[in-house]
Amino acid sequence: MSTALIDGKAIAAGLRARIAEASGALRAKALKPGLAVVLVGDDPASHVYVRNKGIAAREVGFESFEFRLPADASENALLSRIAALNADPSVHGILVQMPVPPQISSQKVIAAIDPEKDVDGLHPLNSGKLLSGINSEAQGLVPCTPLGAMMLLRSVRPRLTGLRAVVIGRSNLVGKPVAQLLLQADCTVTMAHSRTDALPDLCRQADILVAAVGRPLMVRGGWIKHGAIVIDVGMNRIEAGAGKTRLVGDVAFDEVIGIAGAVTPVPGGVGPMTIACLLRNTLFAACAQANVPAPAL
Repeated sequence: MSTALIDGKAIAAGLRARIAEASGALRAKALKPGLAVVLVGDDPASHVYVRNKGIAAREVGFESFEFRLPADASENALLSRIAALNADPSVHGILVQMPVPPQISSQKVIAAIDPEKDVDGLHPLNSGKLLSGINSEAQGLVPCTPLGAMMLLRSVRPRLTGLRAVVIGRSNLVGKPVAQLLLQADCTVTMAHSRTDALPDLCRQADILVAAVGRPLMVRGGWIKHGAIVIDVGMNRIEAGAGKTRLVGDVAFDEVIGIAGAVTPVPGGVGPMTIACLLRNTLFAACAQANVPAPAL
């Protein structure tokens, strides 16, 4: 059978265009969404991510704020910066780039962000709203990568009711929230992980397989049910010879071609959706704080 490639770049570009249009309408009402990103330390990859988020925010007409703290910054220094951003009415969304240095508790950082400005969707209050169904694909602040994964799924099959989904990975960032979103979509969901017994057999039962375990090429072609939709959230760098590296997912992409009905490539699948959904969350946060109806995106 032929396997469709799910083009995350194109779908993300469409979402960003709709966000830019909605942002323009808000600016006409004197509301300019503002996104603040805070980076602690000098990790080169994190610097690239922060820069790209700032560029993306400005491209859709948002105000972009960037704050950088040294690697030896204290936890109190970061919490003080977050408190100031919480109180700033021009800032509607706050994101602290992870990971933070070891002297800082990531849980304290997440809990310190105003839940209404938590555009990562990771604050305990927003996690609870997702669990209870108050936050969803359509409304509220939902973790960006799981939200993007759901949008990619919907691009292949808009109605997911009754499908059996297996999620490999149990992180607070991806595995748990994407399982909740799939439950909201009336899927029958099984959460698995790297230590699950008979994991290949379990995966072969899945109409939808979401791989978010962080192990390069772990999911083999023989694990995939014929016609299944495969969402590969993994972003892993492996040796490519001659001192070079290449980016691969958690799924052995070449092996699933001809077996899966549709699959996301790495790169070019879930990755572009994460920043696009960050912009979506910032727009929704700005609307909520201004008591303005959020647009349908």
